[in-house]
Amino acid sequence: MKYILAHDLGTSGNKATLFPLDGSPATSSLFEYPTNYPFTNAVEQDPNDWWKAVCVSSQRLLEKTGANPNDIAGMSFTGQGMACLMVDRDGNPLENAMIWADSRSIKEEAEIERRIGKEKFYRTTGHRISASYAPPKLMWAKENNGDAFRKTYKILQPKDYIILKLTGNFVSEYSDANMAGLLDINNLKWAVDILKELGIPEGILPDLYPSTAQVGKITEKASREIGLPQGIPVIAGGGDGSCSTAGAGVYEEGSAYAALGSSSWICMATKEPFFDPQMRTFNLVHLDSKLITPCGTMQAAGFSYNWYRGTFFKKEAEEAKEKNQNPYEIMDKGVLESVPGAGGLFYLPYLLGERSPWWNLDARGAIIGLSMTSKKEDVSRAILEGVAMNLKIILDILETQENAANPEKITMIGGGAKGKVWLQIFSDVWQKKLDVPHYTDDATSLGAAICGGVGVGAFKDFSEAMRLNPVREVIIPNKEFAPRYKELYSIFTDAYSSLTGVYKRLAAYRMENA
Repeated sequence: MKYILAHDLGTSGNKATLFPLDGSPATSSLFEYPTNYPFTNAVEQDPNDWWKAVCVSSQRLLEKTGANPNDIAGMSFTGQGMACLMVDRDGNPLENAMIWADSRSIKEEAEIERRIGKEKFYRTTGHRISASYAPPKLMWAKENNGDAFRKTYKILQPKDYIILKLTGNFVSEYSDANMAGLLDINNLKWAVDILKELGIPEGILPDLYPSTAQVGKITEKASREIGLPQGIPVIAGGGDGSCSTAGAGVYEEGSAYAALGSSSWICMATKEPFFDPQMRTFNLVHLDSKLITPCGTMQAAGFSYNWYRGTFFKKEAEEAKEKNQNPYEIMDKGVLESVPGAGGLFYLPYLLGERSPWWNLDARGAIIGLSMTSKKEDVSRAILEGVAMNLKIILDILETQENAANPEKITMIGGGAKGKVWLQIFSDVWQKKLDVPHYTDDATSLGAAICGGVGVGAFKDFSEAMRLNPVREVIIPNKEFAPRYKELYSIFTDAYSSLTGVYKRLAAYRMENA
């Protein structure tokens, strides 16, 4: 039996997963690491913790499965992106990594907008300007941590640092470079013109490869540390969003998927980037570098239902726990007691501000339409419908792009894809057929594994996802609810527009009364 060993370096820990090439069930092992918050808006991690997590999780996984390490055909990687790790010529970290959640460089974000302009940055990199990305973080480091910046030989993303530890090579690949805001997405090369304008030297960028490229082999030194045989091929892998795309089986132009987790996003595969005139969506590079995945992501999807459970369903959740029941299943029963449209209630899911489609950090959640006849069951349904409505805006934007396909079906992954009631609501609101594959939670790791399999020649291409992650359930939309949801969708979008001035005033109030 041959395997691909995939590592997913997430925000809270690394998940190692062993995928048999014959499609047998995969096995995973998780090792967590801490996140540091040294000052306001600063969010850091120690790269040594990443390496320890990869080493420990690899060994635990082999012990758990009893697999022969000599049967590992290759290693591949995915994980959090948008980080900034500065290393010296010997590969030693000069500081902790500023991870994706770090927003200390707000001032530098504004400076990029002044120097480059929103539209030029968007049309070059495929992304809006954001303090989350590497360019403003590098500008901050140059200004505030000049000694480390001057000693920097290369900057790396989390998975690229692990590849350095394994192979001794300083590399990155298209999808993570893109997510870091460093890639010219139109030409698949570093965005050197923008970086030059920002005073970032081109020399600190690592060598750039396609995601499926073999970028080295495990060295003798790394073999001793990780406990795997020397010489195992190492594949570049991809960012978490791009690996989710591949794992969901989205590998053909016009196919689409939605990831339903704490946050949520919708992506569609295309041959060219989609530059929305209002910049409501952004672009990711597919693991198959001939494809682009225009995407929109919202902040509080699963977070919304979790917040509702913890705030208004707390007593019932505690009782469910005592009875060894799933509180979400009890909440779902209540949802079914309400009717589509939630009795005229609807929910704006902006608990954390919003990215797509509004890109408004001041936006806040709201439940609108409450009356004396409103029931808790109506609120429960309104929460789920509100998330579906917000994602429908993103879906509509993607479907209006030039030469865009109108997919008849959308693949659903993520933890929320386990909820049949919510899936039916998505299907009814979008009026789309939904495919639910076997791997929903592990689609990201699977995408990395498929990338590894293509890289070592075990798989022909990314269509292998259909064999490794077949559809296990199909959700069909109820056509009779289409007119009702069409009307509510119009009210939903109007409600947000009506509240934008209120959001701005509330933000000022919070600032004054903090």
